[in-house]
Amino acid sequence: MTSTRPAQSQGGPRPSSPGLAVAAVAKRLGVAPATLRTWDRRYGLGPSGRTAGSHRRYTPDDVARLLVMRRLTLEGHAPGDAARAAIEASEEELATVQSDESAEFSQRDGRSAASDRAAGDGGADRGTGDELAAPGADAGADAPPPARTGADPAAPGHPEHEGSRRGHLRALPGGGGSQREPGRSRAVGGTSWSSRVSALVDAAIKYSRTACDALLRLSPEDDPAVWWTELVEPAFDQVAVRTVLAGPGEVPEMVLAAAALASLREYTEEFEREMVEAGGPPANHPSRMRKIVLVFAAPDELVPLPAHALAASLAAKGTMARIVTGPASTHRSVELVTMVRPAAVVLATTQTRPALDVVHAVHEAYPDLPLLVGMRADAAAVDVPFGPTVQRVRSFNGLLHEVLAVLR
Repeated sequence: MTSTRPAQSQGGPRPSSPGLAVAAVAKRLGVAPATLRTWDRRYGLGPSGRTAGSHRRYTPDDVARLLVMRRLTLEGHAPGDAARAAIEASEEELATVQSDESAEFSQRDGRSAASDRAAGDGGADRGTGDELAAPGADAGADAPPPARTGADPAAPGHPEHEGSRRGHLRALPGGGGSQREPGRSRAVGGTSWSSRVSALVDAAIKYSRTACDALLRLSPEDDPAVWWTELVEPAFDQVAVRTVLAGPGEVPEMVLAAAALASLREYTEEFEREMVEAGGPPANHPSRMRKIVLVFAAPDELVPLPAHALAASLAAKGTMARIVTGPASTHRSVELVTMVRPAAVVLATTQTRPALDVVHAVHEAYPDLPLLVGMRADAAAVDVPFGPTVQRVRSFNGLLHEVLAVLR
């Protein structure tokens, strides 16, 4: 396939381009201009070119990075991970994206022109030059030949073609490229995790909900799993061993729990809003409900924070999860599994030896359903039902990874 990307010598600079305005780029990507401005402000995926009048314009590479961002968010990747992959994409990777997008645009433009001729419009000129210039394409270059369609795996839009194209993105979340390792996330504000934990413990003991809210706030590019393992869980462990003289209504653990739940709720709402703005399906869309995960807490766990943290961490990876709250007898739990038909059932708890009646009941009713039990203590492992679909996992990150592996 002939690429319309401008030719360039090895190691030489790319030809200059007047660039595209935000409205033209938004139309090409099928997103709102406000979404592009959000990506610019939050992730640095903005226009790098300027006109003589100092107006900012998107260069071909800028548009290619936005294409990567859009594709990955549509596939369910977290916006922060998608932005990181787009920013870290090499010139070769961007060239591949530009070539693919040019071919797809040419194909769409060809179909549109054919439709116009069939309608007797005579192929009237429509749109502006900005809108018709494919990212990375020279305005004077010949148009590429029509892309192959149908069952041909080389055709844009074919699953095999899509998989091959994504293979060029080394920084693709879940791929072999550079990505954030569990437990390696930056601490917000440049402070270390240990200092944030100490500050959070002090705020909880002082019953300062405002300070706890500020210290626990999650932004869409943060990783909830790292937030839980590096900040929240250590803070709870430290508060649990503190002896405090409290007044009526003063419970440090409850102040901490309320702030953590509020942070998770705000994070999930903002994450979902960004996904929809980027063109992804809403939370209740059938495509996202096909692989839903049911997360149970221990029956006597007052505030099931681990379950909520796991559900938010799964959401950040593009997986829908729902937490079962309130009284859930074994009979009711099996009924819920029957109604929801989840792809997996998880028990997430920090208790040393939780009651596993629900796990046994669900496994007995659905022996082929993947069941994952997160428990720290080895002594409690004997209580877990035995079976090829049942796994006991010691750590939170391990539990998250095992759930994601089951869903692949």
